[in-house]
Amino acid sequence: MTGKKILFTLLFALFAIPFSLIASNESNNESALEGKDKTKSEIKAYINHHLEDSYDFSIWHAAGIEFPLPIILIDEGLQVFSSSKFHHGKTLAEHNGNFYKVYHNKIYKTDVEGTISIDPETNHPEQTKPLNFSITKNVMSIFLFGLLMFFIFRSVAKSYGEDQIPNKLGRFIEPLVIFVRDDIAIPNIGEKHYRRFMGYLLTVFFFIWFLNLGGMTPLGIGVTNNLAVTFCLAIITFIITTISGNKSYWGHIFWMPGVPAPMKIILAPIELLGIFIKPFALMIRLFANMTAGHVVMMSLIGLLYIFTNWFARGAFLGLTLFLSIIELLVAFLQAYIFTMLTALYFGGAVAEHDDHH
Repeated sequence: MTGKKILFTLLFALFAIPFSLIASNESNNESALEGKDKTKSEIKAYINHHLEDSYDFSIWHAAGIEFPLPIILIDEGLQVFSSSKFHHGKTLAEHNGNFYKVYHNKIYKTDVEGTISIDPETNHPEQTKPLNFSITKNVMSIFLFGLLMFFIFRSVAKSYGEDQIPNKLGRFIEPLVIFVRDDIAIPNIGEKHYRRFMGYLLTVFFFIWFLNLGGMTPLGIGVTNNLAVTFCLAIITFIITTISGNKSYWGHIFWMPGVPAPMKIILAPIELLGIFIKPFALMIRLFANMTAGHVVMMSLIGLLYIFTNWFARGAFLGLTLFLSIIELLVAFLQAYIFTMLTALYFGGAVAEHDDHH
């Protein structure tokens, strides 16, 4: 078997395993139409499961290969127990005489019957939600990729001896570090100030890139398509930009030089609003692009099990393989765009303007 055939077989198996398990559950006694409807609903459920966060880390849910994660609640004291008690949200969890239930991926305190009462006015459960500090799938993924980055860069740093020649991994990482420095940091921040921002720029670039690549696997890792994660990344950028802003930066926001006084009064609120719009754009751009990419990819894979025509299946398989290659580029591109815009905001904050005419 040639290398291309092996690669094609591996890619097909990588993306086909989860949905082949779904398709195999169809009953032979059902009609073709009912079977398709059932497959569609199961595909939708699987896509939602892939995109949503959860309280267990499932590697292969259908085969039972999964790891429970710790549930940490503040409810009349500290309540710590395993997520296996929920059985993927299907059963109640009892701990220290308290009963908890997962409803719409949130944990509510309930009674022994597992009652969830919906308020007709707010359309939300009336039961209380304890403070939830649980280690979810996304949190565990962040920890794992953070440790991976730590060991990778520690190994690369130690490989530089007196001859300054990196190891094999360093020869892959070094051009990317130089790329961030020479093509992102220096052009947008300037040679005078770029060094103090390089640590954060490198961290956010590799962090987003690695998480994006992890999201392309069938493991259900969707960290960058979680709005809370992109919000935190944008907030960190906002805080660093605000703290780093010099006198000239704030002067151009509240009292722009060379602009008539009446226009300064009008433009100042707009410029101030722009301070908050920039991190909001960072948050939404990364979240929306990664979520849309996952939905499109998994929807195309699901179509392989809806259409019975082998020609259609072959066409969708070819399109899926093509888009999976494009997604590799998108994973890198989104990390680059986030880092580049972050560097641009930093550069605007530390720029030294000459307002003399």
